[in-house]
Amino acid sequence: MTLRHYCVHAHFYQPPREDPYTGVIPDEAGAFPYLNWNERIHAECYAPNTQLRNFERISFNIGPTLCEWMEDFHQDTLQLIINQDRVNIEKFGVGNAIAQPYNHTILPLATDRDKATQIAWGIADFEFRFGRKPQGMWLPETAVDIATLSVLCDYGIEFTILAPWQADDDNLDPTEPYWVILPGGRSIIVFFYHAELSGNVSFNPSLTVNADDFVMQQIIQQFRSDKLHRKESQIIMLASDGELYGHHQPDRQHFLAHLVNGAGENAGLTLTFPALWLKEHPPKKIIRIRSNTSWSCHHGVGRWLGTCACNPNSEWKTTLYRVFNRLTHSLDNVYLNTVSPYIPNVWQLRNNYIHVLLGQQPVEELITGLANKTLSDDVIDQIGILLLAQYERQRMFASCGWFFEDFDRIEPRNNVAHAAQAVWLTRQATGIDLQNLCLTELKKVVSQRTGLTAEQVFQRHFERVESG
Repeated sequence: MTLRHYCVHAHFYQPPREDPYTGVIPDEAGAFPYLNWNERIHAECYAPNTQLRNFERISFNIGPTLCEWMEDFHQDTLQLIINQDRVNIEKFGVGNAIAQPYNHTILPLATDRDKATQIAWGIADFEFRFGRKPQGMWLPETAVDIATLSVLCDYGIEFTILAPWQADDDNLDPTEPYWVILPGGRSIIVFFYHAELSGNVSFNPSLTVNADDFVMQQIIQQFRSDKLHRKESQIIMLASDGELYGHHQPDRQHFLAHLVNGAGENAGLTLTFPALWLKEHPPKKIIRIRSNTSWSCHHGVGRWLGTCACNPNSEWKTTLYRVFNRLTHSLDNVYLNTVSPYIPNVWQLRNNYIHVLLGQQPVEELITGLANKTLSDDVIDQIGILLLAQYERQRMFASCGWFFEDFDRIEPRNNVAHAAQAVWLTRQATGIDLQNLCLTELKKVVSQRTGLTAEQVFQRHFERVESG
């Protein structure tokens, strides 16, 4: 009986780079010889990893917005990834792909309703593409709190993956998953990846030149001898950004290929993935998690609020979050007050809107199917526009807009443009103009590098859509 198992999890995601007005990614000189970074990363990472069949042998998640881009520009690559998950379904009865919340929102900072929408949309996108329900879900930046885990459980998610420092236990054993008890006596499973191994893969390229050496000198050393003596099975998990394999570190797709298709087996290890592991090894222990923590920063989620010491000169994030939260409250109130006379559950309507976004259902059919009365065409059009405004409102909280130090980057500029689009759509639908709620405060969000303000970005986008 094999006692030593290992798993490589790769988180694949790219910040949405599409211009919020045109829907087209602008040419990016830094991506030369490719037109933009999505194309370059596809050529360096996504395509070669599919060709090497690495997606068949690792645990992985792909951001829904990245899948949307691949569907438009590299459908063959996306289909190969899906097919490689299906190989495991046919072989083991469970798949190695897991889902991800839709817009890569930092969920502990989101409202409960937004947590539900992000998770519901992420699950629907996964089911649409992979043709099955996801057992697991990767949380953006692994940012977690009990409320987020509870919503995962509400939607039937069985497990997630966290960093070891997110466990509220100094004696954590990362060679096995744990139960986390949730309110109401429910529970969810958490796998904790191995910090040292994952860090070495991510940040020490000299250690990932030879997969055989990595297994013998790195992975083998991390299995617990006491468990081996007791003949207890163990799982060692490595986790990193998937773009590491070929993009962040050139040629590392070949390292990954041998790591999961030869090197481990040669050393007497068995390759696995979470859903397969749980078929034979249900958790035995309970653990508590540290809420408002993430894998990107040991200090918690302050990086996305501008309050973390390891991300200096980011006070603008605090202001922008305050503005966006105020705007969110007003946008939601307009949506609720306008739509609730016709739709009993406006938030279920929003959650179901993902099927319109995926092209599975016409918006008119969605609206009339949940209405409590016959609706005129004008009312249906109005609700449809407000749903689109809610979609834009979700996009303005994409985590990438809050990750980096300076405001004048494509990610935060896009977040502000999505906010402007949500305000503009709401005015189109109802005549209510929410600009004055945010413009004064947006002046305070300033790039130290260029002097660009969020107010300028907001107004430029508004002028573009106004001019048609």
